Amino acid sequence: MPLRLRHLLPLLVLLATLATLMLRGYVHSEILADHRIRPEAAADKVPQQILDGGPVLDTRAGKRTSLDVPDRRIVLTFDDGPDPRWTPEVLDVLKKHRAHAVFFITGTMASRYPELVRRMVADGHEIGLHTFNHPDLSYQSEKRIDWELTQNQLALAGAAGIRTSLFRPPYSSSVDALDNASWPVTRYVGTRGYLTVFTTADSEDWRRPGVRQIIRNSTPKDGRGAIVLMHDSGGDRHQTVRALDAYLPELQHKGYAFQNLTEALKAPSAHTPVTGAELWKGKAWIFLVTASDHLTDVLVVGLAAIGFLVLARFGLMLLLSAIHTRRTRRRGFAWGPDAPVTEPVSVLVPAYNEAKCIENTVRSLMRSEHPVEIIVIDDGSSDGTARIVEDLALPGVRVVRQLNAGKPAALNRGVANARHDLIVMMDGDTVFEPATVRELVQPFADPRVGAVAGNAKVGNKDTLIGAWQHIEYVMGFNLDRRMYDVLRCMPTIPGAVGAFRRSALNRVGGMSDDTLAEDTDITMAIHRDGWKVVYAEKARAWTEAPESVQQLWSQRYRWCYGTMQAIWKHRRALVERGPSGRFGRVGLPLVSLFMVVAPLLAPLIDLFLVYGLVFGPTGRTIAAWFGVLAVQAGCAAYAFVLDRERLTPLVSLPLQQLLYRQLMYVVLLQSWITALTGGRLRWQKLRRKGQVAAPPAETTAVEGSAA
Repeated sequence: MPLRLRHLLPLLVLLATLATLMLRGYVHSEILADHRIRPEAAADKVPQQILDGGPVLDTRAGKRTSLDVPDRRIVLTFDDGPDPRWTPEVLDVLKKHRAHAVFFITGTMASRYPELVRRMVADGHEIGLHTFNHPDLSYQSEKRIDWELTQNQLALAGAAGIRTSLFRPPYSSSVDALDNASWPVTRYVGTRGYLTVFTTADSEDWRRPGVRQIIRNSTPKDGRGAIVLMHDSGGDRHQTVRALDAYLPELQHKGYAFQNLTEALKAPSAHTPVTGAELWKGKAWIFLVTASDHLTDVLVVGLAAIGFLVLARFGLMLLLSAIHTRRTRRRGFAWGPDAPVTEPVSVLVPAYNEAKCIENTVRSLMRSEHPVEIIVIDDGSSDGTARIVEDLALPGVRVVRQLNAGKPAALNRGVANARHDLIVMMDGDTVFEPATVRELVQPFADPRVGAVAGNAKVGNKDTLIGAWQHIEYVMGFNLDRRMYDVLRCMPTIPGAVGAFRRSALNRVGGMSDDTLAEDTDITMAIHRDGWKVVYAEKARAWTEAPESVQQLWSQRYRWCYGTMQAIWKHRRALVERGPSGRFGRVGLPLVSLFMVVAPLLAPLIDLFLVYGLVFGPTGRTIAAWFGVLAVQAGCAAYAFVLDRERLTPLVSLPLQQLLYRQLMYVVLLQSWITALTGGRLRWQKLRRKGQVAAPPAETTAVEGSAA
C-alpha cells in the first residue's frame, strides 16, 4: 500500500502533539531540571583578591578582575523572572520612581512571557542571564553550562531582539561565598564572554520577613554603593513590591541613584542587538513555546471533555442498558400485539470472494428454527463462491449472480428477488445460531418497528487482537445498542445480523452507495422515515473478525469514514420536524459525540499518562488513569454478564486501552483527513480464513456427543 499524504498525516499529528508536550515540559522545567544544591566547600583555590574584591567579576580573556559599584549608586537586581503576576508590579513601581534595575531572567520564564522581557528593555532596564533551567552549575559539565547559556540567549533574542553579557549563577550570593566548586564555573563563564554579577546586599525577600526588614536588609551603610538582590518570581512577592515602593523614595531622598549596572560602572551597555539568522531562530523559538502552551491548554480542555464524555457514556450505558434488560427479560414480555412472528423470512447473503466461508454460512442458515428462504447474491466473485453454493444443492437456497457492483447493489438485488416481506441481511463470513432468525424477527410483532439490530459476536476470539475486538463488540457495540434502543435512536443495524421490513426499505429507497457505511446510512434513513429501530439481544451471530492489524485498520477506516459520511448526509435532520427532527436532535449528536469525537479525544488519556509519568505528578496521574480503567472494567464486566460471556478476555483490557485505542485513534484521524481532503474509499474486501464454522454452543454440543 503506497504511503499517501492522508496515511502520513495522522502519524505527523501524533508526533507533533508529543513534541509539543515535550517542549512544554522542557520550558516549564519539568524535564532536564536539576534541583541539587551543592553544600559549602573549601575556598583555598579561589584567589584572595577575588574573595576580598568587588561583586562584579571579569574573567574574560584570562583576566581575574573584580569591580565595585561607586558610592551612592545602587544596582537593584531581580532574579528568577519574569513572572506574569509580580514582574509587572515591580516594573510599575520602578517606573513610578524613575529607577532602573537589572533583571536576571531564566530562559524558561523568558520563553513563556516574552512580552515582559520586551517591557523591561523598553523601560530602560538591563537584562542578565540566570541560566535556562536554574541548575546549580557546579554540578554541570562545560557542555551543559554552554547549553544553559545558549538557550537563555536564544530566549532573550526571541523575546527582545538582543543578547547580553551579564550573568549571575543560580544559588549565588556575595563574592566571598565563592568556593572551589563555584570558582571554576565563574572562570569558565568568563571565557564565554560574560561578566559575572554577585551581590553585596541580600534583601532576603524570599523569606517574607516583612516590609521593613526587607528595606533594612537592602540598605547599604555609610553611603556605599551596592548590588541588591531581590526576586520578581518564585513565590509570593507582595512584600517585595510593597517594600520596593517605600525603599526607592527613602533612599532617593538620601541621595542614592538606582541605575543599571553598566550605568553605575560607566561602561558600555551590556545589550547587543541581534540580527539575521540568530534573531529569527529566537523568534521561532518563542513562537513554538507560545504555540505549545496554547496547544497544551487546548489538550487539557480536550482531556476534560473526554473525561466527561467517557463518564457520561458509561453512566448512560449502565442506566439505560439496565432499563432495556429489565424490560425485555421480564416475565410475559412480548414485542407487540402480533407476537409471536411466524411468517417466513428471506435471508440475503451478499458475497464477494467468500469461498472459504460461504458454505459454513449457508449451512448455519439451513439449521434455522424459523422458515427461511436463502438468497446468496454473488457480486462478481472470482474464487468460485457462487459455484460452491450451487454445488451444495440445498433446498430453499438460491444464487443470484451479478457483475461486481458493491455491497449496496448486491443487497438491493437480493431484496428485488426476495419472496417475503421480512428481510434478514447478513455477511458472507457470518454464521447464525438455529434460533437467530426467529429471535431477530420477533420485534416485527410491533407494526411500528421497521428494522432490528442483532447481537454480533466475534467468533475467532482466541488471539489477542480477536480478544480485543470481542471486548469491543460485547461492551462498545451491544451495550451501546441497548442504550440507543431505549433512547430510540439506534445508529446502525450491523451488516452481520440485521432485519428489515420490505416496506421500510422501499420507502427510503433501499440500500444506498452514497456512503461506505451502508448499514448506518439505511438505519438513519429508516429512523427519519418514522420507524422504530430496536435491538434483539438473543439474535446472536458469529462473525470472523480481522486477524491482522492491517485488515483491522482497513475495516475500521471504512467504518469510521462511512459513519462520518452518513452523519453528514443526514445532517438536515437537525432542523427538520417530526421523527426526522427527533432523530436529528437526539441521535445525531449522540452518535457524533460517542462515535466520532470521543474516540478522537480518547488517546489524550494515555498521552497525559505518559506526560504525567515523565513530568509528574506521577502518583496522581497513575491513580487517575487506573480510575478511568476501573470504570471501563466495571462497564465491560457488566456487559459480559448481560451477554452471559466469560470474563476471562477482560484480563487484556489494560493492554487494549494502551494499544488498541491508539490504533483506533489513528484510523479515526485518518478518516477525518480523508474527509477534509475529499478522498474516496472503495468497498474493501478483507481476507477471510473460514475459521468461524459454527456457533460456540453448537461446537460444544458436537464435541460432547462425540465424547
